[in-house]
Parts: sequence; C-alpha cells; structure tokens
Amino acid sequence: MIWIDLESRRPTDTDIPGWTAWSKDTWEAWQNRSQELVSELAELEAAGQREARNDLIDENSGHWAELKPWLLALSYGKCWFSEARELYSHYDVEHFRPKKQAKGIDKDERDGYWWLAFNYVNFRACGNVGNRKKGGWFPLRKGSMCSTYAAQCEESEVAYLIDPIEEDDVKLLAFNEEGNAIPRPGCSDWDRQRVEETVRRLKLNEHPALSDERRKVWQQVDNLIEQYNKAKARNDLAANPAAKEKLKHIRQQMRALISPKAELSSVAKWCVKLRNDQQLLHLIA
Repeated sequence: MIWIDLESRRPTDTDIPGWTAWSKDTWEAWQNRSQELVSELAELEAAGQREARNDLIDENSGHWAELKPWLLALSYGKCWFSEARELYSHYDVEHFRPKKQAKGIDKDERDGYWWLAFNYVNFRACGNVGNRKKGGWFPLRKGSMCSTYAAQCEESEVAYLIDPIEEDDVKLLAFNEEGNAIPRPGCSDWDRQRVEETVRRLKLNEHPALSDERRKVWQQVDNLIEQYNKAKARNDLAANPAAKEKLKHIRQQMRALISPKAELSSVAKWCVKLRNDQQLLHLIA
C-alpha cells in the first residue's frame, strides 16, 4: 500500500506523469454534474425510493469511471491497496465508503454513503481481486460516530479499513520475507486489528500471484543487501575503487526498487527497514 495525496490533487494538475491535465472548465463541469446527481439522489431518498436511488447510482457509473485514468496516474499505474499493476487483475474505481449498503464487523448492515457516490475524494484505484471481496464492507469501531446524509461526519468515524490517502494508515502495513502483508511491528492492538481485517477483506495475502511476486522482490532486495555488505567490507578494508563503484551500482539498483514508480516498492522498503542498517536506511528516508 502506498500513500496517495488525493485531497491536494486535482485532474487539472499538469505535473502528474502519464496524465493529460483537464481544463478548468472540464473539471468544473464534472463537479457540477456530481452535485446534480447527489441532488437527484437526495430527492429519491427523501421520497423513500431507495431502490430507485441505488439504480440511479448504477446508471451513472460512467461518471466516476472518467476519473480512473487520473486515479491510476497518481499511483504510477498501481493499485492503491496492493501496489500491484497486473497481478491484482483489472482496475476498478473503488468507493472507500460503500455507496449503497455498508456492512459492519458482525455482518450487520446499514445504509450506504450514497451522497459520496460521485465525490472523487471517496474514490480509490483498486484491482478487482480485492474490490470484489470487499464489496460493501465498511465496519466502524464500536462506539464510533456514524455519518449520515443528515449528519455528515466522515472525518469523525473510526474505520477498520486502512485508507491509502491517510499517510499514518499506510505506515501500519508491513511485509515479511514470505510475501505476506502484516501489521507493522510495535503497533497497537487496535491498529493490528485494522491491518488484519484490511488484509483479509482485500485478499492482500490470499491471492497467490501477489504473494509470489512479493517474495521475489524481497529476495531481490535481500541479495542486493548481501552484495552491498560484501562490497562495503572490501572498500572499508583497503579503499578499493572497484568495490566503491560496486557500492554505487547496488545503491542505484536499490533506489529503483524502492522508488514510488516501482511495483511493490513497499515490500522493498520493508526488506531494508528490517535489516536496521543505518547506512541503508537513508535510502528509504
């Protein structure tokens, strides 16, 4: 999982690699259409026509689909949750807060966040391996406030699901040499529960191709670290020019693997972190 600074980004930005910026007029038109749709949904909700409300959401799925290329450009073409490109199947525009029905930790159900169906801040780019299983799952911690259309308070909800647009959330997810996503060492019991539920609900460990590729990345970084230590020992011993050049080359390879552009870069970073080598840690600072 990688952090996406969604709240400060816009489709009008001209500095996003792989994205042709929208004009200001195009973006305003998209937002105006979103507002119109939410107004129509509110009218149907007020009239007690929930089925028609949900149908209207489905009928306008093309509206949020227009932002899928932009969402993917923000992550260099990677799923925001798995950080994979093709390993996690085709991409969906996933609604972080479910749009029609929300399910709790004990499978209890409540109405969804239909007023956020066309709010781009609620969109996440997600491979459909995880999105299909997640579905309407969005439990809140016991005692949490729960947002409704009449009393909107999403910022005060205490959600189980780890959110890629929350920098502190992303830091809770770690990886091990077996290719599994795990809670970060030393995190609280509540944060551990959040990670475990997120991993389970998004199939972050159940998809064999994803775990296999994580293991390959880990092994690749592990091998580079071994080469680095050997070259460093030679250089420290006799200021060896060849060893010094080898160190430079290895650092370049490692930087490529931990770059935000690289697939599964978070796995590479955790392989370095768990070595706890101060001379290597500066590469991921």
